[in-house]
This record gives sequence, structure tokens and C-alpha cells, in this order.
Amino acid sequence: MAKSSENTPLSELVSGLVGDVTGLLRKEIDLAKTEASEKLSQALSGVEILLFGLVLAIGAVGVLLSALVGGLAAFLVTQGFTETTASALASLIVGIIIAGIAWGLVSRGLAALRANNMKLDRTATSLRRDVDVVKDKI
Repeated sequence: MAKSSENTPLSELVSGLVGDVTGLLRKEIDLAKTEASEKLSQALSGVEILLFGLVLAIGAVGVLLSALVGGLAAFLVTQGFTETTASALASLIVGIIIAGIAWGLVSRGLAALRANNMKLDRTATSLRRDVDVVKDKI
């Protein structure tokens, strides 16, 4: 026969409640760990695919730049340059243009990463307001 909750001592009820809540929290934590592990695995798979794609993209850019140098060299040969001079000049022209583009992109990237751009101004302002409100209340 089941115990009536009317006759159960308060200490037993509280310890049962604590045990139930503790078990529930453990199960929730286990679920969160499992879900986080699955999400991390999916994210790592995505990162691997992204990196592989980037490697292929870098190779493609190299091939396209090589083709650009060859095409420019062929054009320079038709303009009366020797083949050796045309190849050297085409490589120099393409190299300088690509270096300029790379320098511009790196400069913009570094400017975006400067410490001033990384400050959390709105969060700091909000926290200061919260501290002021708490001080006023006290």
C-alpha cells in the first residue's frame, strides 16, 4: 500500500524534492553536453570543408594569375618585345597590381581590428547606468 502524503514527514518530502530536482538538473546537463558535442562535431565538419574550399580557391587564383601573366606576355610579344622580356615584364606588372590589392585589403583588415573598434561602448555605457541605478537604490 502506498504511503499517504499526509502522513509523510516534511523532512522526507523535502529530501525527495531535492533528489528529484537534482536528478532533473543532472539530466538537463547531460542533454546539454550531448547537444553541444553534436553541434561542435557539425561545426568542425563545416570548418574542414571550408578550409578545403579555401585551399582550392587559393590554387585557382594562382592558376588564373598565371594565365593572366601568360596572356599579358603574349600580348607584349605581339607588341615587339622579346619572349623573355615580355614574360618578365608581364610577371612584374601582374605582381605589382596584386601586391597593391593585397596591401589595400590587409590595411582595411588591420584598421577593422584596431583596439578602438573592438571596444564594447554600448555595453560599458549600459553597465555604468546599471551601477548608477543600484547606487541610487542603496
